[in-house]
Amino acid sequence: MLSPDTLTHLWLHLGWPLLRLLVFLSLGLLVALFIESLNWTRKLAVVARPLTRFGHLSPITGAAFALCFFSGMAANTLLAEGYDQGRLSRRELILANLFNSLPANFLHLPTTFFIAFPLIKGAAFVYLGLTVGAAVLRTLFVALLGRMLLPAPQGTAADVDLPAAPEHPLRAALNNAAKRFKRRIRKIVKITVPIYIFFYALTEAGFFAAAERFMADHVGWLSWLTPQALSILTFQMAAEFTAGLAAAGSLMTSGAMEAREIVLVLLIGNVLSSPIRALRHQYPYYAGIFRPVLAMQLITCSQGFRALSLVVVAVVYALWS
Repeated sequence: MLSPDTLTHLWLHLGWPLLRLLVFLSLGLLVALFIESLNWTRKLAVVARPLTRFGHLSPITGAAFALCFFSGMAANTLLAEGYDQGRLSRRELILANLFNSLPANFLHLPTTFFIAFPLIKGAAFVYLGLTVGAAVLRTLFVALLGRMLLPAPQGTAADVDLPAAPEHPLRAALNNAAKRFKRRIRKIVKITVPIYIFFYALTEAGFFAAAERFMADHVGWLSWLTPQALSILTFQMAAEFTAGLAAAGSLMTSGAMEAREIVLVLLIGNVLSSPIRALRHQYPYYAGIFRPVLAMQLITCSQGFRALSLVVVAVVYALWS
């Protein structure tokens, strides 16, 4: 029989986080289904219409882009619905997921800023400006890729006829969303819960900690960095981003490091630490929205593309500064 301490630990580290994840997944699913039932996708797509038109991307991709400013889960659910219904090809689904880099970045920007600014002062503006710049580059490049890889749409979004509006559109939309929600949420729970528990077991067994320690111990190719910079990198990879910021703030306050070097090492740590954290935190809910294999493909493409863009802005900043 499990002891009270063990039960408390399981609730705090598994039960409550999993419950919270499922609640947010459910809310995101409901929002996406309700918006689609009201045929608002074309209205939301207006936000990104110039880029989506240039990139041969469909209105649903533009709608997901706009929705991602408020909820990444809802945006991904909207894309999954479009893919399952055959309105998005696999190629466009991957591009659409990459296209959402910019709004996804803005989702976490306020939290990151209010953590970073008290610790590294003005360097926070430079670091966050570079990460946002990398996200802008990704979005623009995806639009260019879409123009080269996707066929030009036949006509424009405005030329597509909508179904006749029901007598009570809100009630009809709610009923339609509720029916589709029941079907989708069963699949999401069936896939997400076991995967989340599996990843929790890996975490408790020390798998991710060992992987991060391995990465932190094998950074000899970064010998051009000072020992102080390597200490920030180690904290950022072996612990979390906030730990790296705390170390950077301490070294910056003492005058041991300049803002330029702190910005560069934080960018490097971001590139090296993100893949493992994305796998740990994103895959369980991605696998609930998309099929597990497709979820892994989307995360792999997204993280690879993100790392490449951060390397580009880091090199430009290093040369320019």
